Amino acid sequence: MDRGKILVVDDESRMRKLVRDFLVKNHYEVLEAVDGEEALELFFSQKDIVLVVLDVMMPKMDGWQVCREIRAGSKVPVIMLTARSDERDELQGFSLGVDEYITKPFSPKILVARIEAILRRTGRAAEEEVLSCGGIRLDKSAHLVQIDGESVELSYKEFELLTYFMENKGIALSRERILNHVWNYDYFGDARTIDTHVKKLRSKMGQKGELIKTIWGMGYKLEEEK
Repeated sequence: MDRGKILVVDDESRMRKLVRDFLVKNHYEVLEAVDGEEALELFFSQKDIVLVVLDVMMPKMDGWQVCREIRAGSKVPVIMLTARSDERDELQGFSLGVDEYITKPFSPKILVARIEAILRRTGRAAEEEVLSCGGIRLDKSAHLVQIDGESVELSYKEFELLTYFMENKGIALSRERILNHVWNYDYFGDARTIDTHVKKLRSKMGQKGELIKTIWGMGYKLEEEK
């Protein structure tokens, strides 16, 4: 089974073949481009590319410009390849949003290992943006909550409170701990204000509000349905 589609951009056919062979061996699908213009045509025509391996020095359009164009509309991971080990090049690459910087010559095995590490990291980050528990789906980046497929309108603090509960489901949380995390130490009132917010949150959650259990004398815990 293919693990994802990777675009390899380099004007040297030998280098493209070397990288392609190792990626294919590790079950990646590979697209190839010989210059920057072809790279952009492929990138924007193929919507499922998971990572770009991009040479710096190429005809028609260099790797820096290709990276700028990609970053203008996409966060797909980019690994830059260069024949020079120059600190200014590396700083320029990172300022453009490059995820990794590899100097030629390099070990193809190391390249594959770095690709896999980046994909694990970016994949995990994307997954962590969406939390789910007992029919509740919370999208942190979109600031949306759905319960059994129906959208629920929450205030900012209610959303932050539910996020904290879902990130710590099954864990008993004291009122002080909740206050410190959700209010970021900038609220100096009675910690019992948590009770008021939890009451409102439970009400908006309907039957799912029962998943937020009261731990008497301490605080609260979100428990998934059994």
